[in-house]
Amino acid sequence: MLQRRPSVHGQWSSRFTFIIAATGAAVGLGNIWKFPYIMGQNGGGAFVLVYLLAILLIGLPVLMAEVLMGKRGRQSPGLSARMLALEANAHPYWQLTGWIGLFAGFLILSFYSVIAGWAFAYVGKAATGEFAGKSATELGQMFGQFSTDSSSLLLWTTVVIVTTCAVVARGLKNGLERTIKWMMPALYLLLVGMAIYASLTGEFLQAVRFMFYPDFSKLTMNGVLIALGHAFFSLSLASGVMMIYGAYLPNNVSIVRTSVWIALADTSVALIAAMVIYPIVFGQGLDAGQGPGLIFVTLPVAFATMPGGGVLGPVFFIMLVLAAFTSTIAMMESVVAWLVESKGFNRVPAAVLGGLVLWSLSLLTVFSFSGASWSQFDIHFIGKDVHNFFEFIDHLTSDILLPLGGLSVALFTGWVMKRHAIEEELNTTPLAYTIWRFCIRWFTPVAIAAVFLNLVGVL
Repeated sequence: MLQRRPSVHGQWSSRFTFIIAATGAAVGLGNIWKFPYIMGQNGGGAFVLVYLLAILLIGLPVLMAEVLMGKRGRQSPGLSARMLALEANAHPYWQLTGWIGLFAGFLILSFYSVIAGWAFAYVGKAATGEFAGKSATELGQMFGQFSTDSSSLLLWTTVVIVTTCAVVARGLKNGLERTIKWMMPALYLLLVGMAIYASLTGEFLQAVRFMFYPDFSKLTMNGVLIALGHAFFSLSLASGVMMIYGAYLPNNVSIVRTSVWIALADTSVALIAAMVIYPIVFGQGLDAGQGPGLIFVTLPVAFATMPGGGVLGPVFFIMLVLAAFTSTIAMMESVVAWLVESKGFNRVPAAVLGGLVLWSLSLLTVFSFSGASWSQFDIHFIGKDVHNFFEFIDHLTSDILLPLGGLSVALFTGWVMKRHAIEEELNTTPLAYTIWRFCIRWFTPVAIAAVFLNLVGVL
């Protein structure tokens, strides 16, 4: 029997706090920046339908699995997984289930903090009227110049990392909880307000038809796999985040109910964000499938010409900053918690050390964007050609470590952990347990494996 002890970092003050914290961790640039443009590239409504099914059948079971691992282990992801492997009398290698997540999350944060810096910078650009009077070509050039300017990228990346570490250094109650309690409601209010405004000034009905009337002739098998993959990644699974947040979950809180609420809240943000963006895009006659430039190039075109764009633009990028920041503090928390637990650090020096290592790693992405010669190369790495350190880290984490980590979580909780331990943590009805167990043992691993094989070029 596992001899559990409370987390040395404390616990969330309530079920509601955990829900908004975990939702904040899941809601990020993937929901507001990536989801709308990959939906636009893959047929709209049909893609949304597959995405929603994937959230239900893949994302939710893995989310519950990660939270229960964290709640039972009560430590950072790697240490929790090691403890649970011992409890199950399993091979010590199963502890990699947690270490993969911690490592992948920190690597992702090294480039995520750079992208988040773009959003910080664009708040000022929008507020000072830099979009006004510029064409799509000029705005594209503006973004190109900014994203390749190493000094600007370093400045804004440093702002993101310092701010993130300052919050995490203050601990669970005074740092994460206090920050998230106002950030997430503010994000939702801004998002809903912008959606209402966009529906009144843009092409609302056209956006609804595009998003919710499925045309399966526009959906390819590759689009299905992209929807499966994004459903998995949009919940911040296999990055250590849900495991560390689960470690702070009070004993009397239902994992099943809170996981359902988190999945619903995260999905609603992605859909509402699309309802902000598409009425504006269609109303301005712009391209819904623009790609990654949709947020930083296409939307500024609309903000420059639409009624109220001078106000809407800064508000939109403030919302993007909030979404990014609630994710950065969650990813940093796993590393700081591990330093405190295993190396004897206090919170502040742990956050400083973690921040310095993160800042150093972020230079690989900064100089990849700026085109520094030492950061450029051409190699074929596990199914993909990569040309710089950013592409290498992105491919390694998003296409390899996250799917492998998610697959490991599914196999570990579905086949390795003792049934009594899982039932004790889930504490749910026999029917709910049976459905979860079937998904986590059979459907989820097969789906994740299909996504992984597609991402590395096998399918």
